[in-house]
Amino acid sequence: MMKIFRLLSALLDYPNDEFLAALREMAGNDVRAFVVGLDEENVLSADEASQVAEFITAMLAAEPLELQGNYVQCFDLTAEHSLHLTHHLFGEEKTRGPALIDLGEFYRSYGLKVDEKELPDYLPVMLEFVSTIELDEARVFLADVAKVLKVLADNLEKSGSDHAKLVRIIEKQGSLARLAA
Repeated sequence: MMKIFRLLSALLDYPNDEFLAALREMAGNDVRAFVVGLDEENVLSADEASQVAEFITAMLAAEPLELQGNYVQCFDLTAEHSLHLTHHLFGEEKTRGPALIDLGEFYRSYGLKVDEKELPDYLPVMLEFVSTIELDEARVFLADVAKVLKVLADNLEKSGSDHAKLVRIIEKQGSLARLAA
């Protein structure tokens, strides 16, 4: 299991109080060492590990209510920042439904059970899936959504969101699969 993708998944999900407390405890006093320790497969470059550590440090320094409010404003109230990736392709069109069904069936073919409260195209869910497969396969999977990740990262950067760095890191993993092909 690639723990670094599970961490990225958690960092892109809603920052509830329980998660923030657990993150604070796990990260301890050396956040960079925590990030590097989770990256057993050396997925991240040294610069990317530092960016993730800086993101976590800023997250833990923020007031939880402010952090949660900013998250809702960014991801739940701004369609261009949606973490539901098929939204960027289909909007609310009827053609989005079959894509969601196919993605859910794809996960099930690997034995992943998705929480029924979340759609399978939710980026944190996708990263949970990616954390369960081999790195080369994960990069191929991410390459399939790299264009959408680029659009999302561009939109987040335009708004000044710190989350853009995380999405760029994920986008790069898909780009690495294309370079290796």
